[in-house]
Order: sequence, then structure tokens, then C-alpha cells
Amino acid sequence: MRSLLLWIAVVVCLLCSVAAVVQSGSSDGFGKPRDTETAISFLEYKLMAPSVPMIPLTLIHGADSKGAVCLDGTLPGYHLDRGFGSGANSWLIQLEGGGWCNNHRSCVYRKTSRRGSSKFMEKALAFTGILSNRSEENPDFFNWNRIKLRYCDGASFSGDSQDESSQLFYRGQRIWQVAMEEFLSLGMKQANQALLSGCSAGGLASILHCDEFRELLPSSTKVKCLSDAGMFLDSVDVSGGHSLRNMFQGVVTVQNLQKDLSSTCTNHLDPTSNLVSDIKTPMFLLNTAYDSWQIQESLAPPTADPGGIWKACKSDHSRCNSSQIQFFQEFRNQMLFAVNSFSNSDQNGLYINSCFAHCQTERQDTWFAQDSPQLNGKRVAESVGDWYFDRAKNVKAIDCPYPCDTTCHNLIFE
Repeated sequence: MRSLLLWIAVVVCLLCSVAAVVQSGSSDGFGKPRDTETAISFLEYKLMAPSVPMIPLTLIHGADSKGAVCLDGTLPGYHLDRGFGSGANSWLIQLEGGGWCNNHRSCVYRKTSRRGSSKFMEKALAFTGILSNRSEENPDFFNWNRIKLRYCDGASFSGDSQDESSQLFYRGQRIWQVAMEEFLSLGMKQANQALLSGCSAGGLASILHCDEFRELLPSSTKVKCLSDAGMFLDSVDVSGGHSLRNMFQGVVTVQNLQKDLSSTCTNHLDPTSNLVSDIKTPMFLLNTAYDSWQIQESLAPPTADPGGIWKACKSDHSRCNSSQIQFFQEFRNQMLFAVNSFSNSDQNGLYINSCFAHCQTERQDTWFAQDSPQLNGKRVAESVGDWYFDRAKNVKAIDCPYPCDTTCHNLIFE
């Protein structure tokens, strides 16, 4: 069970326990943090339908008494749209993404944003894609209790420490715990069906917390997990270095995650180990073979491309030359090799398309629309539904290499 994929980080130890680690709105360590997640979110926002329902923010009062606070010490929060009809007793938890902070400077900056403080969070969010309450937009989960848990700890809901001198609170694990207590009290403890999902840094968190989530609920509850854009390959960047590895090592160091790593993790130091294969709860991995965030921040970040040779290509794949496309094809090959052992399990699902995109579950145009991307004639929502409800066996689809897929909705950075 070896692979080039470090499902959550970089060195196996980085991400093996619930205290492990995360993704970027990151920083190059030399100046104001870059925020690729915001750029992606802006592009996706422009694609959003104008009449999307807005769901209000709820703060978890009393969370501070348990030390479960955002980076700046404010209360964590979530958005809940209640289920109805046949879905009134089913629960979908969506863990918000938004990168990671990997050094003191980027964490201080982050606590003045919605990704580090509830003071700056939107008071209401649009629920689209897997969170939509319309059957024509979300056929399998539209009438479930749908929750988006906001992300404000900078380390994929992991870590339990603080920086006294800067008043930075690294309390992701506590936020996870008080949020789950809240949702159980709201009725989730009686759920007959539950799905833990997440996008990007939230997709990584859904991997980290998947088995914990299963343990919270009765054995009679059908529980599965979905990770959207939560796979991060420890690949060599365009300069021959390991930008992602270095970034994740920064996250572990700044949040002092080493102390929380389990012996199971620390006894397996080989960075080619594939820990996702050890998850006992059924898991669905949704990813593109050419993830836009990883291209921007891991494969060709400014620190690895000081001359800007990759700038045009990583902003718009149509401007890549043949050698750059070949570099992406090698990255795709590594990903496919990495998912081999995971895909051997009958209980797991897989959907890897060949689009230049990032998250695909929360965007309506990539989740379930007339012109959504397809694999084997199935849109993302249909494949996830087939897998969750056991409507089909062996729900595992891998796309042919770029540029064969004409159904893609590719992100173009301006």
C-alpha cells in the first residue's frame, strides 16, 4: 500500500491523525500571503445563478468556554438549512475549505479574514450544488439537513495549541468537536443517513475526521465520507523542489501539530505511504487530474518559477506549450498510481476527471446541471449518489488524459 500520494500532507507524519494538517490561502513566506482560494472562489461566484437561497450564519455560543475558537479567539460558526420530507432525518455536513497558514506571518494575516475570524465571515451564504434544496439541482440530497461548517483554524480542523505572544488560537480539533456536539443536539444523533463531505482544505479534513464521524453516530446509521479536491500529491515542482512538502511542514511547525501525531503515524515515516487506505469508513474521492489549486500553489508557485515562465500556462491551460502539458501529464500519472490501492476496496468510490478545476461539489455547473462534466455518461452528482445509495457496484471512473474531455468546465484565471 505504497504510493506517491501523501493524502494530507507531505511526510506521512504530517497528516495522519486528527491533529495532522492542511491547504493554502497560503503564503510564500516572504510577503503578504497569496490567496489562490479567493481567486478560485471569485471565478466560481461569477458562475453562480442569481436566485440562489441564502442561509444565515449561526455562531456556536459557549464554544469559547471549551477553548473552541477561531484563530483570533472569536466563536466558530455554521450555516444550516433544515431537511424536509423523506430527508428530514438525513444529515450532510460540508466542511469549508480555504487553504492553510504555514508560518507566523500568514497566520497573523489570516486572523483578520473570514478564514480566521467569525467577525469577518459572511452573515449568509448561498447553498448551491450538493447543498442546494432543489431536486432539479441536487437530486439525492436536496431535502437532507445540509450544514456548512465554517473554516477558521488554518489547519483543516486539526491542532490544539496557541501562540500566547500573538494571541493566535490553533484550535481546529476543538472546533470540530463542539460543532459535532451541536449538530448531534440538533437531531443528528437520530440520523438514519449521514454524509461527511468537504472541499479542498475541507476535503482533506473529511479524510482526517472520517472515522471519527462514523464513531459519533449509531451503528444503524448509514455513514460515508466524500473528499472533493482533497488529494494533494507530494510532487516535484517546476524547479525540482518540493513546494507542497515545505508548506505542509510549515503548518505542522507553526501549529505545533507534532505533539498530537499518533504512534501509528510516527512509526511509518516513509513518505510514500498511503494513509487513506487505512480509513475504515466508505470514502469517495472526487478530484481533477489537473487540480487548479495544486498547479498554482504546488507545481508552479512563484517561488519555484521566479522568471514567470509558467505564469500564462498556469492561468490558462490553453496557453501551455507541449513540454508544460507533458509536465501535467506526468503529474496525472502519479495521481493515478497513487489511487491504486484505495480503488481496490469495493466500498470506496472514485471520480477523477481531466479538467483544470478545483472543487466540483459546491458549484452548480460542475455538480449537476444540463452541461455538467461527465464521465461514462454520469455527472458528479449522479456518480456520488450511485455510490452513496449503493445503486451501482464499483463506482470508479477515471478520465482519459487532457484534452480528450470536451465536457470540462475549466477555470481561467484573469
